[in-house]
Amino acid sequence: MYDQLKTAVCDANIELQTHKLVIYSWGNVSGIDRSANIVAIKPSGVPYDQLTPDKMVLLDLDGNIVEGNFKPSSDTPSHLELYRNFKTVGGVCHTHSVNATMWAQANREIPCLGTTHADFFYGPIPVTDTMTPEEIKTNYELNTGKVIVRRFAGLDPLQMPAVLVANHGPFTWGRNPADAVETAVVLEQVAAMALGAIMLNPKQNKIAQVLLDKHYLRKHGKNAYYGQK
Repeated sequence: MYDQLKTAVCDANIELQTHKLVIYSWGNVSGIDRSANIVAIKPSGVPYDQLTPDKMVLLDLDGNIVEGNFKPSSDTPSHLELYRNFKTVGGVCHTHSVNATMWAQANREIPCLGTTHADFFYGPIPVTDTMTPEEIKTNYELNTGKVIVRRFAGLDPLQMPAVLVANHGPFTWGRNPADAVETAVVLEQVAAMALGAIMLNPKQNKIAQVLLDKHYLRKHGKNAYYGQK
C-alpha cells in the first residue's frame, strides 16, 4: 500500500545527492497522499546509497507511524507542521546546501536581483525569525515548522516555495516530492548568483517590479505563455 508514494519519495531523496545538495545522510524529502493524509519520509540517518522505497516511513499527520521498520527523519515534525498548514503542498524538502545555508546562517533573505530568480520565485526568499531559547529547548523540530508557518502569514506558499530558517538552512516544497527537490536545486543556484552579484556590486539594486512581474507571471500567472501546453 502507498507504493507509488514511497517510490516517489525515495527517488526524490536520491535526487538530492545527484544534484550535490547533500553529503552523507544530511537532508530529507517527504511527500503526502492528501486523500488519506499519509506522509512518507526518509528514515533517519540512512545514507542515500542505501535508500529503497521499502525503507520509507509512513506516518499520519499526528506523527503516528503507520508503516515502516525505521525511525523517521528527525525533521519529521517540521514537515508535518508544513503539511498541516500549507494545504496545497504535496512534497517538502530540507537540505543544508552550501549557498542557501550561508544566507540562512547570515539571517538574510535572498534578494531578487535578476530574471533567473524571478522565473521561479515571486520576490525575495524570506528568512524566519531566530528561534527563542524556549522554542529550541522544547519541541525543537516542531517549532522549526511553526516559525516557518509564522513567517508565511499572508504569503502564498506556491508563489514562494522556499524559506531560509535563520541560523539553520533552507526548506523548499511543491505540489509533489519531485517539485520540492527541483525548487531546492533552483534555490541553491539563485543563492549562489545573488552572493556573487553582491560581491561584485555591494550596492546592487533589487530587480524592478515590472521585470519581476513579467518573468514570474509569464511562467506562473493565469495568462502564462512559457513552455508547451
